[in-house]
Amino acid sequence: MRVKTEAKRDAILAAASQVFRDSGFEGASMGEIASRVGGSKATLYGYFGSKEELFVAAMHEEASKEFEPVFATLNNKVDNLRETLQACGEKVLAFLCSPDRIQTRRAIIAESGRSDIGKRFYELGPKVGFQNIADFLDRQMAQGNLRRSDPLLAAIQLSALLECETVMPLTLGVEEKFSRPQIRQAVERAVKTFLAAYCVEAPTVGGHEGA
Repeated sequence: MRVKTEAKRDAILAAASQVFRDSGFEGASMGEIASRVGGSKATLYGYFGSKEELFVAAMHEEASKEFEPVFATLNNKVDNLRETLQACGEKVLAFLCSPDRIQTRRAIIAESGRSDIGKRFYELGPKVGFQNIADFLDRQMAQGNLRRSDPLLAAIQLSALLECETVMPLTLGVEEKFSRPQIRQAVERAVKTFLAAYCVEAPTVGGHEGA
């Protein structure tokens, strides 16, 4: 019986990521991935039960490398909430709006009606991301920087505001790409709208507006 190793798993994920990028989910084959790794399809199935499982794991691995540093910054002391949300939003959208990520999203949507790939992807990716953001927002609420509400719902709404101007039109082919300045402006509008809904209103002098 062969022993599974992290090094082998990493090699499989690296090869799978390249094959999926080159051929898409439909065009990629376990045989080609095995060939690039230098093993057999049986070896792949020993680590991942299906092509869907391998695809989701490979995409998750790539996303984790990008998002872990972003989420790590949310654990630090925040001096300016708007600037923190802006910086994180730009990094997230720069990744999500890349051609490879848009192609991945389209592939997942196309396969979701035929398998559980959409659910697998959500559980490993967006759901974890929403919770990381929710934890950050919850701390901001506890500190009085945001009004108290459901932090997970707030995180999902923030994500929707970030993606509606960018990821959605790219996914549908309405737009081909967004420049860094365009992404920055889209994030500015999303953050402004989010804070308008959740930011704690500053008290007026004497408790009466205009006093």
